[in-house]
Amino acid sequence: MVHGYHLILPMYGFWLPNDPRGSWSDYVRSWEIARFGEATQSIERKEFDQLTDSEIQLRDAAKQALKFPPVLLTGLQAAGIGRGFATKIAISNYTVWACAILPNHTHLVIARHSYTVEKIANLLKGAATRELKENRLHPLKDFEEPNGKLPCMWARQHWKVYLDSESAIDEAIHYVESNPEKEDKPPQTWSFVTPFTGLPKVGQTTYH
Repeated sequence: MVHGYHLILPMYGFWLPNDPRGSWSDYVRSWEIARFGEATQSIERKEFDQLTDSEIQLRDAAKQALKFPPVLLTGLQAAGIGRGFATKIAISNYTVWACAILPNHTHLVIARHSYTVEKIANLLKGAATRELKENRLHPLKDFEEPNGKLPCMWARQHWKVYLDSESAIDEAIHYVESNPEKEDKPPQTWSFVTPFTGLPKVGQTTYH
């Protein structure tokens, strides 16, 4: 039984569908990127230091061909995303056990909900985008169209790992909480995160 999800939300340009490290995409939507190879659909992932020189060069060339520059969040923008998340989490009553908002992707460990994980991801991304746009913090604001439309700051795809036990949830939480340190960032504390104290007992229906 699925009790929660480890949800990864990449920013625009972070992980391309034909990234030589592998991806979960089965085709490449953009011609500009498709010129650099087909989708590398694979469950297995390569680490960056496992790539050959030619694979690194191809990956860098594909990133250069993007329509907009890859998004790298500032601290202010990351804080804005956190505020957007907090608003949506309170409205929809999600239980979030861990969160790390990094410059080019975000990790969340979140309890199962009446919404699908795909809907949760889209609603969270939408709330964060609105928060940044309203405060003129959108990372692609320089590319705003005359009608006010902005490019999407998120990647099209997101990744999810289904968590079916307390140990799986604990491992995901530890992974997410330690992620900032791996990128030489300070630990993160978010008001909307609820400490995980175990799965509901028999007869209970809420997560905590």
